[in-house]
Amino acid sequence: MDEAPDEARDEPQGEPQDEVRSAAFADLDALTAYRLWALRSDVFVVEQDCPYLDLDGRDLEPGTRHLWLERGGVPVATLRVLDDPGADGGALRIGRVATARAWRGRGFAARLVSAVLEGTVLEGARERDVVLDAQSHLVDWYAGFGFAPSGRGFVEDGIPHTPMRRPSGG
Repeated sequence: MDEAPDEARDEPQGEPQDEVRSAAFADLDALTAYRLWALRSDVFVVEQDCPYLDLDGRDLEPGTRHLWLERGGVPVATLRVLDDPGADGGALRIGRVATARAWRGRGFAARLVSAVLEGTVLEGARERDVVLDAQSHLVDWYAGFGFAPSGRGFVEDGIPHTPMRRPSGG
């Protein structure tokens, strides 16, 4: 599942204290982990009416990174990056992109995706392809980051998705 916010503006409009935070699961404190999963549940399960098992075990993998932005100490946007060298031709995989409804249109998801692509949160990320399964209505949004469709579309949990890839150095 992959849901980016309605990004009507290209420029991030965050506050100076907004920094992209990044951690492996083992480094997340319990409250932050709870809030990240609650945000994902609010967006995917409640808003999009997709009852699915978000806790798929991939969050626990040592190569997985969780990124988020906070307001008032509460995550308002998040995504996860899977680093599974044996899958996707060694590409990194972005997924679980979610922004709280009240914070959409402010460029938060764009900041998180850019942080992955620029290699600021994952060493060596600029030298690797990055893949994702975009909700199909967001293909053009992801194309703005250099992603291109890379396979046939599919439906997951009732929502059309399009596989996309961004070549290394994109």
